[in-house]
Amino acid sequence: MQSNYKPIGDYIRLVDERNKELKISTLLGLSISKEFIPSVANTVGTNMRNYKIIRKNQFACSIMQVRRDGKMPVALLEDIEEAIISQAYPVFEIIDTEVLLPQYLMMWFTRSEFDRQATFHAVGGVRGSLEWEDFLAFELPVPSIETQREIVREYNVIKKHITLNQQLNQKLEETAQALYKYWFVDFEFPAHLSGTLSGDEGYKSSGGKMVYNVELDKEIPEGWEVKTIGDFAFKMKSGSTPNRSRQEYWSANDHPWIKTGELKNSVLIEVEEYISDLALKECPITLLPINTVLVAMYGQGNTKGQVGYLKTPAATNQACCAIICDNEYKSTFMYYHLRVNRNEIVSVAIGGAQPNLSKDIIENLIMVVPSEETILNHPFIKIMNRKEKITRKSQLLMKLQSIMLSKMSTVEKTATSAKSAQVQEAIIK
Repeated sequence: MQSNYKPIGDYIRLVDERNKELKISTLLGLSISKEFIPSVANTVGTNMRNYKIIRKNQFACSIMQVRRDGKMPVALLEDIEEAIISQAYPVFEIIDTEVLLPQYLMMWFTRSEFDRQATFHAVGGVRGSLEWEDFLAFELPVPSIETQREIVREYNVIKKHITLNQQLNQKLEETAQALYKYWFVDFEFPAHLSGTLSGDEGYKSSGGKMVYNVELDKEIPEGWEVKTIGDFAFKMKSGSTPNRSRQEYWSANDHPWIKTGELKNSVLIEVEEYISDLALKECPITLLPINTVLVAMYGQGNTKGQVGYLKTPAATNQACCAIICDNEYKSTFMYYHLRVNRNEIVSVAIGGAQPNLSKDIIENLIMVVPSEETILNHPFIKIMNRKEKITRKSQLLMKLQSIMLSKMSTVEKTATSAKSAQVQEAIIK
């Protein structure tokens, strides 16, 4: 044991407070991403008196299936004063918060090195559970309380700005979808873009000419067309997965390789996995260009039908359908068409208990295509570029966040000023 390292068990104690009087009704679950989430459990007929109470600055964790998941779910309750959770989760608290800060300990639990340690020691049962005694024996450095406070403050500055960026991107996304519906569903795009009217008033409300389309069984603006996604796109492709047993395919970070779970209706710049030049050469994989639109054809949970917009050349797995358009204006229009019409697209999936989409299904979906001038003048391209800039800033902050976490094992009191300069530089970029 290093001189400044001490067992976690020296600083924490278990808490087992039950909801016997049914005074607390807020039920939380625990996610693998180390966050509390609203519980989706069916509690009808459940005796809520047995549920555990967790209070602010207390922790809950799961020591089951740690090896299977490659992570130990653990979270600190900070946003509310109290809640209840399943009795299956151990609840614990810091013995003396003037010696160890709960937020500092949570930072330690967030480190990838901590999850690797937990996974290594998780050998119980078929799915690999972690013994509580082993968890208590895990060690961490405990600097002075002043140093802990400074580290937590720096970390929270980064965390706050990442959250603000996420909220801003969400607002931009909501604005873009509202504009799509206004222009391309309600047909209230600026009248002067029609070539027959003048002014910026809405086309339809200004008396713009509408023509009946048999295929859609509705009226659309004169001059607009109905095409399949395949006809609108320049090219469509599906991906592939290099052989996992060929280490040389995965040993170099030459090219991003994207899975459906990473799409999440977002701008894609940096990803979880990379493949080598050799994999690109020997496997049936195509490197997709910037501004490619990706659609998840199948996947776990709510993945199917989610889209991503490439802002870096990348390859994908076989569950992604890539739509390559002639230019970024058309690509951005396609992205928002898929976002707004996701429910309709997912509804045509075929198969058994879990219907899937396919490249052929997506290729043959029909869409209303506006005039070229309307596409070139829509504001989505500015919104997408703004989202890209915010995403890049957030990823820079997340790298700094990761560096701070990894350096906790060698933290020195004198290091905080250097970190502060890095934080400020990353925020203003």
